[in-house]
Amino acid sequence: MENKTAVITLSALAQESRLSIFRTLVQVGPDGMAAGKISETTGIPPSSLSFHLKEMTYANLVNSRQESRYIYYSANFKVMNELLGFLTENCCAGVPCGIESHCCDEKA
Repeated sequence: MENKTAVITLSALAQESRLSIFRTLVQVGPDGMAAGKISETTGIPPSSLSFHLKEMTYANLVNSRQESRYIYYSANFKVMNELLGFLTENCCAGVPCGIESHCCDEKA
């Protein structure tokens, strides 16, 4: 992942409603959730939800598909994992993180 892509992705998540939506979609898994159900689950009004989903779609964080009259949204796990990999690729000076290294341990 390039820096510019990471910034776009992180910017999309740097808002409370969008973070809540994304975490909800991660929890439900790859099948996703209908937009109306996302609204019910997160308490975000449908008009605001569509704005947030548009921003997250632009950042490639969510995928959408239409099934009959419903639109289902799901987390883009590939992009999520790429972002996590990007953020941790140089962790611990190249030494694998774990119990042995304690580099990522808060007490170290």
